[in-house]
Order: sequence, then C-alpha cells, then structure tokens
Amino acid sequence: MSLWLILPVSLPVFTITGIWVVYAMSLYNQHVCPVQNWLYNESCEEPLPLQRGPVLCCTLDNIPLISKCGTLPPESCFFSLICSTGSFMVMLIGLLRYAHVIEKHQNCVLNTAGLSTGWICAAGLIMVGNFQVDFAKVLHYVGAGVAFPSSMLFVCLQSALTYRLAKTQDEYRMGHLRVGMALLALVALVLIFFCQESFALQHTSAIFEWVYCMLIMFFYGTFAFEFGEMSGDTLMVLSRGGGLQSFSTSNHKADVGGGPGHHQPDGLSIL
Repeated sequence: MSLWLILPVSLPVFTITGIWVVYAMSLYNQHVCPVQNWLYNESCEEPLPLQRGPVLCCTLDNIPLISKCGTLPPESCFFSLICSTGSFMVMLIGLLRYAHVIEKHQNCVLNTAGLSTGWICAAGLIMVGNFQVDFAKVLHYVGAGVAFPSSMLFVCLQSALTYRLAKTQDEYRMGHLRVGMALLALVALVLIFFCQESFALQHTSAIFEWVYCMLIMFFYGTFAFEFGEMSGDTLMVLSRGGGLQSFSTSNHKADVGGGPGHHQPDGLSIL
C-alpha cells in the first residue's frame, strides 16, 4: 500500500475541519448568526458584533454562508490559508489521478477533462478565499461562479471515468459510491441557487452550501482507493510529459525484449 493515499484523505480532513474552525471563530466574534437561527430582520438597531444578550438581532448580512464566515479578521486570515492550501492539494490530487489513469489504463477525453475541471475549480477556490465577499464582491463572485460548476463537473467526470475503467467488484462499488455522492452534490447545488425567495429559504441555501462543499471534499477523499496502488511509475508518467505513447512504448519494448540480458532465438528478429 502506497503512502500517497494520505494525500486525498488529508484534503477533506484539513478543509472540513478548517472551515468549521472558521465558523466557530466567526460565531465567537459575532460576525455571523448561528446555523440554528432561523429568524432574520430587515434591519437591526445595532450591528451584530455590538449586540449583547441571549437573543441576537440578525439580518441577511449575518447568514452563516461559508464565505461570510471568512469575511472579517481574524477568521478571514485562516479562511484564505485554508482555501489556498486546499487549492494546491486539489491541483496535486487531480494531477496524480490523471497520471495514475494513464499508468494503469490509457489516456482518454474523460481523464483530460477531469484534470482540466479540477484545476479550474482550484483557480476559483483561490479567488473565493483571497477576495472576501464584503470587500471585493465582483472577484469573489467570479471565483464562486467558477468553483461551483467546475467542481460539480469534476465529480461527474470522475464518476463516469471510474465506471469506464472498472474491472473488479470493488472498483464498481467505488463507482456506485461516487455516483451517489455526485447526485447528492447536484441536488445540494441546485438548492443553493433556487432557495432565495424568503429569509428562511436563504438560510436553507446556506446550509446546503455547507453540505455541498463537504460532499465535494469527501469525494476527493475517495481517491485514496486508487492512490493506495500508486507507485514511482506514476511519477514517471508525469516526467515524460503525461503522454501515454512514450510510456506504453517503453514498457512494450521492455516486455518484448525481455530486458538487457535477453537472448533472441536464432532465426528470429524483431522488426
């Protein structure tokens, strides 16, 4: 078993724990209202951070969206760190997954598209984490507009790729699991954008945003199944430019030639 499996496991552990820590900090500093709060007002006499007492007056500016939790310091610093580190890990996992498919099977459109969407998602995530919604709204929404659909497309492509490459019962079970997670993520994503008509529905939208992001991170964690088989040959694929032809040709020659000490029978030649 390869130690590479630690990488996809560490991504959901790091990011999910990190965003909940950011939420806890934001809640402690009264920058957002609790998730269990469902009552919102058009306006309040005092801003939320200045209020005291068991009952808080919340407005739509205090809905606990993930990006809202990471808007103000000090939690904004941790939010940027989590998003930037998570983006790097997403790019690395996507690249290794791409190379592993080439190593074990062959390159295909699904594999290349999966790598592309994963990296596009990482770019959007960097923008979301480093351009806070209250201070750089346009850039933040551009990043979110890139990250959400590209991450959804990534899990769909990877689910289809899992089925295409599956040969064993365990691989088919992993395909079933990924399709189930992709469908749940799709439902959550649709509800994020369509639950906007009332205060309660917007709060519901915030909850589904948390659900969606955690599902995507757990999906990345399932790559531990393939990464446990990863070897130095996977890195060789990347060192050769990620191309299948040069990698498979060299392996084919080694198999046919039987190694440097192999003796060809008399009267036979390799054309």
